[in-house]
Amino acid sequence: MSLSDIQNAQDIDQLVRHFYMDKVLDDPIIGFLFTDIAKIDIEEHLPKVSGFWQKVLLGSNSYQGKMFLAHEQLNNQVTLNEHHFVRWLYLFEQNIDELFEGKIAELAKKRARSVAKSMLNGLNNEYKA
Repeated sequence: MSLSDIQNAQDIDQLVRHFYMDKVLDDPIIGFLFTDIAKIDIEEHLPKVSGFWQKVLLGSNSYQGKMFLAHEQLNNQVTLNEHHFVRWLYLFEQNIDELFEGKIAELAKKRARSVAKSMLNGLNNEYKA
């Protein structure tokens, strides 16, 4: 079965919802960061994350948040380390590969690697992936 590429905001909404609902929240390695530490309201969180990826991948102006600040606050509660970011990236890339293929899907994986690296570096850790 051939998958289509990421083409629009609805595709990104699907990607983000699947990522959190089917991958992240129940993950034994990073799930607790979202459920127990950050205690995110998933229905409030998903549109923000989707807006971020719409901006990154489609050039929309749908994201106005401060992603680093949120992660910095989380890092003040539990030190985020390379292990957390490697797991996040693994799940994110796996999620993309399950749902999409094509130029923008590959760009999403490339940008996710960049986001993980800069986020971890910004939190004063070292990231080698």
